[in-house]
Amino acid sequence: MGLSWSFVGPLLANDLEQETREAQPPTVVSDVTPSEVPVKPAEHVDLKEVVQEPDEAVVPDAKTVDEPPGVEADQSPETAVIAPGQSEEAEQVTDTTTPAPVIEQTAAAAEKPVGPLVAQPLVMLGSEVAPGTSARLSWTPNVSFMGIAAPTPVLVVHGAKPGPKVCLTAAIHGDELNGIEVVRHVLYSIDPAELSGTVIGVPIVNLQGFRRSSRYLPDRRDLNRYFPGNPKGSSAARIANSFFSSVVQSCDMLIDLHTGSFHRTNLPQIRANLRDPAVEALTRKMGSIVVVHSAGRPGCLRRAASEAGVPAVTIEAGQPLELQKQAVTHGIKSVETLLDTLGMLDRRPFWELKAEPVFYQSKWVRATAGGILFSDVSLGDRVKAGALLGVITDPITNSRQDILAPVAGRIIGMALNQVMYPGFAAYHIGLHSSVEELKSEPVEASDTVDEDGDSSLPEELVPAETDERLLEDS
Repeated sequence: MGLSWSFVGPLLANDLEQETREAQPPTVVSDVTPSEVPVKPAEHVDLKEVVQEPDEAVVPDAKTVDEPPGVEADQSPETAVIAPGQSEEAEQVTDTTTPAPVIEQTAAAAEKPVGPLVAQPLVMLGSEVAPGTSARLSWTPNVSFMGIAAPTPVLVVHGAKPGPKVCLTAAIHGDELNGIEVVRHVLYSIDPAELSGTVIGVPIVNLQGFRRSSRYLPDRRDLNRYFPGNPKGSSAARIANSFFSSVVQSCDMLIDLHTGSFHRTNLPQIRANLRDPAVEALTRKMGSIVVVHSAGRPGCLRRAASEAGVPAVTIEAGQPLELQKQAVTHGIKSVETLLDTLGMLDRRPFWELKAEPVFYQSKWVRATAGGILFSDVSLGDRVKAGALLGVITDPITNSRQDILAPVAGRIIGMALNQVMYPGFAAYHIGLHSSVEELKSEPVEASDTVDEDGDSSLPEELVPAETDERLLEDS
């Protein structure tokens, strides 16, 4: 499964702006209203002609591929919708066996479908995308100076029939590659004539970090800590605000794709705020994949999107700086299952397991000594309390420190074998609990804890180490 990097712009120079970090502001919408932005027709781009066909293992079956596009895609609004007078006349002509009053025929005709619906043009990023077409748009955060700014590609497949707008984002952290391939594969495999609704994909949000194989922006800030952003804030806050107002607020729901961070790997999983009914309903449409409850800390994209009325979840799969086929395939299947469940596409991916557990609580196990870690468990393993998870050995003194599971559960994330320091988060265990336990517990400050336990809150608000169930996206 290859990548297509032809749409990646030139390397952006390091941001010279050096500002003090500002507090997270509320959502700020751009001062320019849509009516004031000049709109131009977007050029139709047949994405299938410019990339290699996806692998057979993760593409729709032959029946779906061989079927010709429906006539709805070629119909114009004038021919696709039958006028009320036409419907009544057609009813009178065909219904010759049981005559009825004209007023009853009109009411019956009004209740029946009047023909295939046709989507309206999509206006986004200063362009108008016609129904039944694909387009490559571009988003520019406008935080650099003229001559070195590189636009970030935004892929759009606008279906011939109306439906929801689903947004896929990847590489908010520039070293996380698996999500990039998920977005590429999904967007390039969709025929807009068969699509009901719109799929918007941003394969590489943090283009500056991606070009440097770095998690961060050039100023060493983490972009996923600044949403919804501030147009007058730091460089990261301005980029976050531009992306949020230009792309995210155009969507009906959002899937943000991540991997583990800092030499960690994650079992394919969805992280979602299960206290939010709209978000919880979204997770039920994404197939047989582990779900981990996490409200998300202030500043992360999915929390900001949900608070702005766009239900959002995160898919975590694999580790950074590598493309892992199994993690990519799992992400593709989950996204395609969502599109199928929403009635946007007919994909029906095959899942080996009918269901995966939902973990309403989780806990990180930390290293208590420094040295070299060798794990005795793997992702997905179920462990009992007191089980050996791994061993840390001091290469100088040859002392050995066992890491034991403090609770029973399942390994949903873990550090790769590496040099460890005391306090480093080594194993992430999903705990067996019920939704009743979640509902009975108050929302606590642990919502702000990052994957590795770091927090930007004042020290008095940092939760205790034993209370790290609600974790942030990698």
